[in-house]
Amino acid sequence: MRTKWCRAFPGLAEQVTHARHFVAALIAERGPVDDAVLIVSELAANAVRHTLSGSVGGWFFVIVGFGDSLVRIEVVDQGGERVPHLCDATSQEEGGRGLLLIASCAKDWGVKNWPDGRSVWADLPWEGA
Repeated sequence: MRTKWCRAFPGLAEQVTHARHFVAALIAERGPVDDAVLIVSELAANAVRHTLSGSVGGWFFVIVGFGDSLVRIEVVDQGGERVPHLCDATSQEEGGRGLLLIASCAKDWGVKNWPDGRSVWADLPWEGA
């Protein structure tokens, strides 16, 4: 990635909106704003809901990296017991489809584990090259 922007957010549900605005402002006029906002919304919500980031004093980071032909949206959380994975789309559960949405609009996505947490990322093609 040629250029990266990073911002920390408190691990509160209402901060997901701020993460969306952060990404939208960076992507505006450069690429797929709607897809980027969907991705950061899902990843930030998952960080707050399913990891230690949502605990008292928790936090998550949003990183936006611009490469020659891709923009990477990455959310770093404080980890937890559950590992991000694709769920069965035929399930009758109300939730659990966020990563399927991300996989459908991203060129690629993945999970990186860190000693004190993990990051989930998605790459989108962009016209900024």
